[in-house]
Amino acid sequence: MPLLEVRNMTHFFGGLRAVYNYNVTIEPGQIRGLIGPNGAGKSTVFNLITGIYTPTEGDILLEGQPIQGLRPDQISSRGLGRTFQNLRLWRHMTVLEHVMLARYSKLDYGLVGAFFGTAKRNREEARTRQIAMDLLKMMGIADQADQVVTNLPYGTQRRVELARALATAPRLLLLDEPTAGMNPGEALQMMEIIRQVHRELGLAIFLIEHRMKVVMDLCEIIQTLNFGEVIAEGTPEEIRNHPEVIDAYLGKEVLF
Repeated sequence: MPLLEVRNMTHFFGGLRAVYNYNVTIEPGQIRGLIGPNGAGKSTVFNLITGIYTPTEGDILLEGQPIQGLRPDQISSRGLGRTFQNLRLWRHMTVLEHVMLARYSKLDYGLVGAFFGTAKRNREEARTRQIAMDLLKMMGIADQADQVVTNLPYGTQRRVELARALATAPRLLLLDEPTAGMNPGEALQMMEIIRQVHRELGLAIFLIEHRMKVVMDLCEIIQTLNFGEVIAEGTPEEIRNHPEVIDAYLGKEVLF
């Protein structure tokens, strides 16, 4: 059974067709990419899959179960995590607090435990802290756990956002331009982190990215979206040499 299956998904904003007849199948452990010009509908696809929007038409199945129409938190609890193109971090919270807060949806000590500090609550809080610290170590930023996140460089903030998404224990991780705004050195470091996450946690990953080196080096299968429609799908080599993709997108892009 596919981990994620999207069938004939179409979405309108008023009279504007943003996505048309979109299909994708993601298998467990697979890394897929989604590329296309600005305004092609890539982030809209992610927003539809993760419940920010409800598709006008079509089906979205996570491990065979329909998720369209569910709230984003309900979809997240079923094993789908994501990051955003624009950082969504809280200004006055530390790095560690960001990651721990994302993990709280997994806790079950209840109101009694919260008010009275039961042994179960203390155990779960300690485990949550340890999981958060382990994720920060994976990101290479454990030494900055107590720093207020907005005091950190942009590339580090991106790592915090990724750690926060991983704290929800997803089986499928959607990354919306994970290297956006980074310099080439930071982008290379993020690529290595994504490889490590994939290797050590065994997640399926679906990523949107404008840097062609990132997409071509990381992804097994790539889709190209243009005006809300898939115009090509294939291996990196097939996409790199596809005439429609070159005309619509790659001819206008640099590799890094």
